[in-house]
Amino acid sequence: MRVRVPATSANLGPGFDCLGVALDLANEFDFCEADRFECAVYSAVSPEDARQVATDERNLAWRAFTHLFEYLGKTPPAVALTVTMHVPLGRGLGSSATAIVGGIAAANRWLGSPLSTPEWLLLASRLEGHPDNVVPAALGGCQLSILGETLLTCALDWHPQIALVLAVPDFALATSKARAALPKTIPHTDAVFNAAHLALLVRALATGDGHWLAEALQDRLHQPYRAGLIPSWEEVRAAALEAGAWGVVISGAGPSVLALVHHDRAEAVRQAIASAWASARLYRPGLDPTGCRVEVEAD
Repeated sequence: MRVRVPATSANLGPGFDCLGVALDLANEFDFCEADRFECAVYSAVSPEDARQVATDERNLAWRAFTHLFEYLGKTPPAVALTVTMHVPLGRGLGSSATAIVGGIAAANRWLGSPLSTPEWLLLASRLEGHPDNVVPAALGGCQLSILGETLLTCALDWHPQIALVLAVPDFALATSKARAALPKTIPHTDAVFNAAHLALLVRALATGDGHWLAEALQDRLHQPYRAGLIPSWEEVRAAALEAGAWGVVISGAGPSVLALVHHDRAEAVRQAIASAWASARLYRPGLDPTGCRVEVEAD
């Protein structure tokens, strides 16, 4: 059984912990029946990334796999798990969400799909702690999610003229460190600011209105507090905006940076960011429209 799960960019602008988009870059998880648990991890990005992923029973994809079995009162089988990474680790691109979605989706299919997608997606979101990476990784596209007693998801329209330029630096940033940078409380005016801008962003993504996007991507919940953890943030943002980007956001918890731009200006923005951040790896990803895909080999 092979599960392909796309990378995600979450927290888009004002969409902290609720808005994310699936990118056409993915991790793969192969689950094969075995006499005992085994795990191998390979990275197409960096051997160092592969070395940082646990190959024992602490492996996150394996933990997610067994979590669903235990939730249903079943005994997990022994499997040989192979993880092939194309998503950089610790860069704000949802690598942990790929493992959680991959493990739970595989377990559900292994058991004959006893849970509907919304049911197992709720489990995955609770395991991750928030849904903004997990939901687009599972469903694809751009997704707005609310996690409470239940999980509410809403697929958002994304206008075809909106392109993405992604800059992935050569250093990682722990999500725990990025979370620790956030204040415990914010002023009421900042909450109103983000609520209004998130509402505008939903319409801006659907219409492709550049003027709206330039305003809607502003944020006061997380980016001002995390910008100092990304040494090149101000230079990269300025270079991208000068080259024609509508807006620049921190991807997930960082340190990757995502620019939203009209597709006609995407290459100019890519070159501008590359000049401002020479050590970063640059991508022009498209949206992954389908999310998690499970393929089962016949015996």
